Amino acid sequence: MKRILVWAALTLLSVAFVYPFVWLLSASFKPRGEVFDHKLIPETFTLDNYVKVWQEAPMALWMANTAFVTVMAAVTVTISSAMVAWGFAYFRFPGRNVLFGVLLATMMLPGAVTMIPTFLIWNSLGMVGTLTPLWAQNLFGSAFYIFLLRQFFLSLPRDPFEAARIDGAGNWTIFWRIALPLCRPAIVVTWLFEFQAAWTDLMRPLVYLRDSSTFTVPRGLKSLLDAYGFGGEWHWEIVMTASVIATVPMVVLFFLGQKHFVRGIATTGGK
Repeated sequence: MKRILVWAALTLLSVAFVYPFVWLLSASFKPRGEVFDHKLIPETFTLDNYVKVWQEAPMALWMANTAFVTVMAAVTVTISSAMVAWGFAYFRFPGRNVLFGVLLATMMLPGAVTMIPTFLIWNSLGMVGTLTPLWAQNLFGSAFYIFLLRQFFLSLPRDPFEAARIDGAGNWTIFWRIALPLCRPAIVVTWLFEFQAAWTDLMRPLVYLRDSSTFTVPRGLKSLLDAYGFGGEWHWEIVMTASVIATVPMVVLFFLGQKHFVRGIATTGGK
């Protein structure tokens, strides 16, 4: 009976989380007058919405911009955060715990506090209106990812690293060839987290991007909402279709990395 109740609860929760996406997918195949009929199986099935959204909006360009920004952001923040985390986990130096505490304290700062100073910096560099501000600040790491990776590094025994040092390996060799492969699940989790965050980010594209040729998918969806909301008649079928196109890559990516994702979350700091 207990197992049946657990499965029933999990099923209900799964339905609650999956239903909005199924509804979105169904609405993308409906004509405008049937979008809000709340039927999961379209009464009038049509592919015109997918044809129209590619004709009305440069979705391919937006997808390419988003892919570039997302990959660059995920790669840079993963490498830089791993390097900083390795320094805090492996090396012993005065003030290490104090510096790490200051690093964690930066997580308490709301994004709105640093938004204007960061914008002024990029504006002075002449980068406003380009894709660079959307990923280049990740070169300095992220406090959350540094904390996550540090906990994983601390769970590793020091013996392999000391043996490598006796064999003549330097700090970079130990980090790149021994430490990183051992914490692959945490690396994958960091990469997936940042990939998802960069792919769905709307605030920074709203702040930094001006021309539609540089829009990312979230910024492009916002422009579609503005364009198809005139006259009090919202073209929701176009917006729903564009949302499906933007969401499918993330769903596919999660299923491809699901094993590493679950393993990294389950084992981080728990070995």
